[in-house]
Amino acid sequence: MEELKILLVEDDEFAAELIYNYFLDYGFKVTFAFNAYDSLLQLENEDFDVVVLDINLPDMSGFEVLKKIKNKKNNLPVIITSSYDDKNIKLRAFKCGANDYMTKPIDLEELEARIWVHLRQDDKSTSQITPYQKNIFEIKDSAIYFQGQKLDLTSIELDILKFFIKHKGSIIKRDELNIILSTVSSQRSLDNHIKNIRKKIGENAKESSYLKTVYGVGYFFDF
Repeated sequence: MEELKILLVEDDEFAAELIYNYFLDYGFKVTFAFNAYDSLLQLENEDFDVVVLDINLPDMSGFEVLKKIKNKKNNLPVIITSSYDDKNIKLRAFKCGANDYMTKPIDLEELEARIWVHLRQDDKSTSQITPYQKNIFEIKDSAIYFQGQKLDLTSIELDILKFFIKHKGSIIKRDELNIILSTVSSQRSLDNHIKNIRKKIGENAKESSYLKTVYGVGYFFDF
């Protein structure tokens, strides 16, 4: 499946490394640009699914970079990251074409959730759901089939995904999952099971964005 490609424009190497390592675990491809010039050069040479753009860059204002991106690729989602928690700066970013704005320090789980939201909005405007997609997950004989192929799931992963499928289109709270799945020993354990399920259903692919994290609440599953 095609990798989801993120252009990360961030002059703080430590922050960039943290973001890179987080998304690498989910199969995303992250390309670094540590200044405005490199970011614009990357955009000329490669197509990306989303840009995560810092406002404070050493060679050019992030606002100017944002304008240049939107002038050439208006449909490309751009998420601004900034240490400024100021209303006027946020408004300026949105007026320049930003799709979202996050104040540092960035919560990586929230960043991931926001990326999926913007990509899903883009999918809805450019694609149509076929009848086959409506039945993309099927439960048969105590097993789950994805696109007609049986998934290799552990018993706990099977229980979790069954619950998601039966409650598709609804937000599932983490506490609710912990109560229902008595075999899950801790929140860390649940996170690992969710991570494994994502990999097995190709959650890294833009067109396979089924399981999303709802920051501070739980999960949202739909297809």
